[in-house]
Amino acid sequence: MKFGKQLVIAVDFDGTIVEDAYPKIGKPQLFAFDTLKMLQEKGHRLILWTYRCGTKLDEAVEFCKENGLEFYAVNNSFPEEEFHNEVSRKINADLFIDDRNFGGFPGWGEIYQELTNTAPPKIEKKKGFFGLFK
Repeated sequence: MKFGKQLVIAVDFDGTIVEDAYPKIGKPQLFAFDTLKMLQEKGHRLILWTYRCGTKLDEAVEFCKENGLEFYAVNNSFPEEEFHNEVSRKINADLFIDDRNFGGFPGWGEIYQELTNTAPPKIEKKKGFFGLFK
């Protein structure tokens, strides 16, 4: 995929940013906070889009803040949004990152590479004795 613009990205919490331990907060997923902070630094807007509500939601938001991540909005398309019966609950986002995606969760490394069009660094194989004869 090629993304050349700033995106609005909705991100799930349990099973995506942290390991799924709901209603508790699981351990952070490998590279989750690093990746999300780098995406923010590139100008993308992040929305926390989670099943959590009330104090459990507050705990998740605080956990993210403690790990250096603040969201543009939480369970809303924008901070001032209020829900009414006439308004859809669907978030207005360009992408949704969730552990329940069709095909499963690809991992934060792959997500970052897709969104930034970067490839992992190539690791040169050490040439052994027989490599000298090629």
